Amino acid sequence: MTIFLTGARGFIGQHACRYFADQGRTVVGIGHGAWTETEYRHCGLSDWLNGEIEPANLDAIAARHGAPECIVHLAGGSSVGPSFSAPAEDFRRSVIATSALAEWVRLHTPQTSIVMASSAAVYGAGHFGSIRESATCTPYSPYGFHKYMAELALSSYASSFGLRVACVRLFSVFGPGLRKQLLWDACTKLAQRARTLALGGHGTELRDWLHVEDAAKLLLCATRFANEKCPIVNCGTGIGTSVSAIAQELIARWGGETDLVFSGVARNGDPHSLVADISLARSWGWSPSENWRQGVADYVTWFHSVFQDEKQ
Repeated sequence: MTIFLTGARGFIGQHACRYFADQGRTVVGIGHGAWTETEYRHCGLSDWLNGEIEPANLDAIAARHGAPECIVHLAGGSSVGPSFSAPAEDFRRSVIATSALAEWVRLHTPQTSIVMASSAAVYGAGHFGSIRESATCTPYSPYGFHKYMAELALSSYASSFGLRVACVRLFSVFGPGLRKQLLWDACTKLAQRARTLALGGHGTELRDWLHVEDAAKLLLCATRFANEKCPIVNCGTGIGTSVSAIAQELIARWGGETDLVFSGVARNGDPHSLVADISLARSWGWSPSENWRQGVADYVTWFHSVFQDEKQ
């Protein structure tokens, strides 16, 4: 199988590249960022195009490698915060780029399936306990709205034109290489030898912490289930863990004595609880294998290595 992977240079993208290649797939990447041949081949890519997700660039990689059996679509807005400061840009990256991709497939290679990485942010607030894919979507941020709109665009192409599509709603993905959000911010403060680790929110917020390697596995698994009905599948662990518990584990793994405090102010676009029901994913033959505590320990080890390298 030849896979075109959009957003291949991102955090999830690089892990997906390696996993797909290890599973015997030929992976061709497109997205933003200068990458030498040595760098992209080290990540498992056979080729890389630095550019927008637009017809001319898709034509270029198809001319070099032929039509792909599947496109795994990771490009788009990447987090809630920037969607508030630059909503139009988030819309362009998530909605317009996804529509352009679907239109290119419709016109040029309708036999190609599309697997899109969506987000649990589409569910929004007001959910308690495990969330099923059939739950009402009430997005709480521009990022969540735009992911939901991208899902609807693909569903429209699947229903109207028979494209084979699947959407994977990712919950709180983490792992080595993640340079943003809670773990990165907390480790950056701890590296500055802060006596107190001050974080936003209340600390009681529940998240479904998913290791990036497990996310890559379900993205590849979903290529076998893409169809004209555009199935949507949750990608999480089914276990809710509080932000406070994650932060406390991070401090323990870091070592030393650091107090943990929370501002008590809810952050924009931050629902209290996002925990997945993963019954459907399990029925597809997938299940998470990485323990979040070990994942936090591995993240701290990775951060120390990066911090030391950047100091030298």
